[in-house]
Amino acid sequence: MNIVLIGFMGTGKSSVGKKLAEKVGYKFVDLDQEIVKYEGLEIPQIFATLGEEYFRQLETEVTKKIAKKDKQVIATGGGVVLKEENLEALKDNGTLALLTATSEEILRRTSQDGNRPLLEVDDPLGKIEKLLTERKENYNCTPYQVDTTGLSLTEVVDEIIEQLELR
Repeated sequence: MNIVLIGFMGTGKSSVGKKLAEKVGYKFVDLDQEIVKYEGLEIPQIFATLGEEYFRQLETEVTKKIAKKDKQVIATGGGVVLKEENLEALKDNGTLALLTATSEEILRRTSQDGNRPLLEVDDPLGKIEKLLTERKENYNCTPYQVDTTGLSLTEVVDEIIEQLELR
């Protein structure tokens, strides 16, 4: 079985995932990094040259491949929840935990990161709020949820372990 971290960009999936994997003795896998390895292009390049639809297809291919392996903490991309087949593949061999944060906190965490093609707009806070609203139902596919706003990495990891009863 795997532990799968879902949530919007900037909620801490990669940072939390690394620490959680270390703590439970699992391998850490960052789906976005796996997509980059698979395609040989950075995510902004994929979006710019091949488009979001192509990226989403790649994301599904890589998700299905990774989800079959065992004893992993998987940090997903924020949009992985947009396709039901991604969620099904991840749920088949894993437990999903949703990481959330306030819109303002997400903006603060992502504002210095040039790897966020969806936020390359005039009003990034408005875009974050719009995307969060659009994806709300998709994200609410698991009872395990942690708001990472104002929490340390250790506090988030401990909360996930407690919720998933991994002691």
